[in-house]
Amino acid sequence: MASYNGQSAQDLFALKCLKYKRGGTFLEIGSNDPIYINNTYLLEKDYGWKGYMVEYQPHFLQLYKTVRPNSKYIIDDATEIDYAEVCEDLGADIDYLQIDLEVSNESTLKTLRKLHADAMCKHRFAVVTFEHDIYVGDHFNTREESRRIFESAGYVRVFSDVKNTGMPYEDWYVHPELVDMEYINKIKNNVSMEYTEIVSILESV
Repeated sequence: MASYNGQSAQDLFALKCLKYKRGGTFLEIGSNDPIYINNTYLLEKDYGWKGYMVEYQPHFLQLYKTVRPNSKYIIDDATEIDYAEVCEDLGADIDYLQIDLEVSNESTLKTLRKLHADAMCKHRFAVVTFEHDIYVGDHFNTREESRRIFESAGYVRVFSDVKNTGMPYEDWYVHPELVDMEYINKIKNNVSMEYTEIVSILESV
């Protein structure tokens, strides 16, 4: 079994969907700790990926500089960032997007709306993991509105309501023009599953 460092093997999902691509790009919104259960640490460390880490808490900055030397860092409110500028720097097609914010204060949905308005008409993300945290309640209809946004932009939901210790909290997507859809159709499943079950599926196909 391949190793992973993400909270629920999001990094493994990205790697499998992109055939263990080297030199990829990412936009990690809500990066938090740069190593511990971080979804892009393995991608940068072992596969040479580069990207942007967006985080509100300034105390992470020095650690980012120390252990994530290939990344760029934005310490700011994710709802206020110019995503057109960020995505332009990364390129037309970006390999991985993470959105992991707070649904209870609407920052998750506001950030997705801004990203959609600023950049998603010109930039595509091959793999997306989006944290809607439905297990804590249906705040601002985040899960359903996010699904409408991604589907309207042409994304395919591969895994719905991914669970971690029984709590459904994320949807995982791909852009069908940027991945091998033959592989995706083999793993795609709309039933809410524990992430460990998803890892088994990813490793078996």
